[in-house]
Amino acid sequence: MSNFTESFKGLFQFIKSKSFLKNVIIAVVSILVFVFVLQWWLGVTTNHNQKVQVPNLHKMSLADVEQKLSELNLDFVVIDSASYNPEYPKKSVIEQDPEAGDFVKEKRKIYLTLNPSKYRDVEVPNLNGRTRRQATTHLRSIGFKVGTNVTWVHDIGKDVVRGLKHNGQKIEPGTKLPKQTTIDLILGDGNGY
Repeated sequence: MSNFTESFKGLFQFIKSKSFLKNVIIAVVSILVFVFVLQWWLGVTTNHNQKVQVPNLHKMSLADVEQKLSELNLDFVVIDSASYNPEYPKKSVIEQDPEAGDFVKEKRKIYLTLNPSKYRDVEVPNLNGRTRRQATTHLRSIGFKVGTNVTWVHDIGKDVVRGLKHNGQKIEPGTKLPKQTTIDLILGDGNGY
């Protein structure tokens, strides 16, 4: 038991000694200096408190976007092109992330979605033998417009599709036309035998 008491007294005297106190002060000051230097370094390397407001890039061409973002020291990436929107110029920005008005740091990438140059092409289906209503519904569901310029042909089936036209020319199934193209129906008049 006396060895334990002597060890405890020796430890207590070491804690009270100037050497121990000096080492504790050096350790605390070192930690504080390290934390201060780390915060300063992170502030400098991460551009802390340095913000750039993202401009509105909607309807801008890629050349204009590149010039505008280079002035602000920002980068951009084209991630996609959306469905064609006739309200936007061809190859212009439809969407951006982050949004206009958001604050970002320099060198931040702005992700852009562009407007294609036209509607995408869709294959004309084979609607021969279908009713007018079925054909109209099907054409609209895949993105075409159905014209009012109906051509009637002598046929036993009344309002049965016997062909399709675009710009006055007969078109074959499988032909590719841009979405939103107007297609006129060729229908049977019901007077055939």
